[in-house]
Amino acid sequence: MSTRDLACAAAALVIAGCAAGARTSDSARTETPNLGRGVTPADIAAWDISVGPDGVGLPPGGGTAVKGAAVYEQKCQACHGAKGAGQPNDRLVGGQGTLASKAPVRTIGSYWPYATTVFDYVRRAMPYIQPQSLSNDEVYAVTAYLLHLNGIIGEQDEINAQTLPKIAMPNRDNFIVVYPRRAP
Repeated sequence: MSTRDLACAAAALVIAGCAAGARTSDSARTETPNLGRGVTPADIAAWDISVGPDGVGLPPGGGTAVKGAAVYEQKCQACHGAKGAGQPNDRLVGGQGTLASKAPVRTIGSYWPYATTVFDYVRRAMPYIQPQSLSNDEVYAVTAYLLHLNGIIGEQDEINAQTLPKIAMPNRDNFIVVYPRRAP
């Protein structure tokens, strides 16, 4: 289910709840706590930021691993360790060649099928305590840094909306696309 579908479903529930509240008596309304507010189109637009494997939805901006190293150190390292080594949270680097072993290590470089998914996830969910707080340039830079640490791109390679979808991830061919692709 896309972010837009989830947001629309949430909006429908809020509207239905408001409509149900409007049909209740005044005494029933005073007993029900007044929680939350209705979802606006601007609220939905703020979370309608999906990026597909083909790059549709990537915003303007760009970054390199060099720039991303500083952003990572400041905003990511506390959770993912120095150079993506992990601890206390997920390891982001390494693991190439381990997926068929008894102890697979699923990282960006060993498991993820699309570089655009790295961008989408970082943009949407990171840093964990402040999701969506990074600028587009910071997200591109952190993505470049993580791809560089996994040996996928060079340290000075700039990624942006044109170059990121062209990056072939090491495990890309081991995934099967089962949804229709969006038109560019």
